[in-house]
Amino acid sequence: MKITWPFRYLVAVALLAATAADLALSQESSVNDAAARGADEMIQTNQKKFELVIHGGAGTIERGKMSAEREQEYRAALQRALIAGYEILKRGGSSLDASEAAVRVLEDDPHFNAGKGAVFTNAGTNELDAAIMDGKTLRAGAVASLKHIKNPINLARLVMEKSGHVMMDGEGAEAFAAANGVELVDQKYFYTEERWQALQKMKEAEKSGGVGGKKFIVTDQDRHGTVGAVALDKNGNLAAATSTGGTTNKKVGRVGDSPIIGGGTYANNATCAVSATGDGEYFIRSVVAHDVSALMEYRGMKVQEAAQMVLDKVAKLGGTGGLIAIDHDGNIALPFNTSGMYRGHVGVDGEFVVEIYR
Repeated sequence: MKITWPFRYLVAVALLAATAADLALSQESSVNDAAARGADEMIQTNQKKFELVIHGGAGTIERGKMSAEREQEYRAALQRALIAGYEILKRGGSSLDASEAAVRVLEDDPHFNAGKGAVFTNAGTNELDAAIMDGKTLRAGAVASLKHIKNPINLARLVMEKSGHVMMDGEGAEAFAAANGVELVDQKYFYTEERWQALQKMKEAEKSGGVGGKKFIVTDQDRHGTVGAVALDKNGNLAAATSTGGTTNKKVGRVGDSPIIGGGTYANNATCAVSATGDGEYFIRSVVAHDVSALMEYRGMKVQEAAQMVLDKVAKLGGTGGLIAIDHDGNIALPFNTSGMYRGHVGVDGEFVVEIYR
């Protein structure tokens, strides 16, 4: 049968129409796929970020002198502190609540120099300091030279919220605590044999002058330690909290950087939240926590760069230690100039990271 031109033309038209229809379907499918990907990306972008960073002190932490069992105890304690804060942030709780909760866990753990397990003064007593700061309002509370407060970080927050002051110390702070129902404990609550022996070792080192056959090696870990937390919540608010027993063999009444707002503790939604640990006198003189914020605000530095620059300044003065910081975007910094710092962090992805050594 002879095919006429008009029929061939009709077939061609039909084929072109079918091709066009397939192309249209393909394009529609691509558009739909792109839209789905865009929706997924939007969901991820709109997912409210939060982050928690903690530390348990920086010092001479030698891997070779740490038993596997001991190391696991430290890691488990840090994990518990992270979980306490993470559960609050995950539910939409505040950075203040999360940082306070994380620090409280570490205060209750005798492995760390804060609360239970605090170091001893040269008089054989325990004196504790703590501070907390709200990055949204720049309100802050601090306490120092406490002798009977189980959880100093709780009292620091109470000072911030109910006293009308920023800092209270000693007997006055404890009277304020008692009037507001805060738990007071006997000094023996803070006692641990390890901290007591560290004091004896320090006193022997003092007597011997640290020379000759009587030389005692006194590590940073024996001398000082601190715990702290910084957090960013789903509402974009920052907070910082720090607590410490100070330094072994310190003079009665000595106060370090931990309760000093801008020294060892600082938070500002415009920049970052910081908690420091180390040789307190050097951190006070360097105004460490506020200096990190100032470098970010006035020089436009990233949190990692600012934190490292400030810690380098401390080192030049002769101080050792470290700090943790988090900015308003959830970026974190954990610099230290010792062989180790107990530290950890967790964010919206729920991945817990705990580290000790360099």
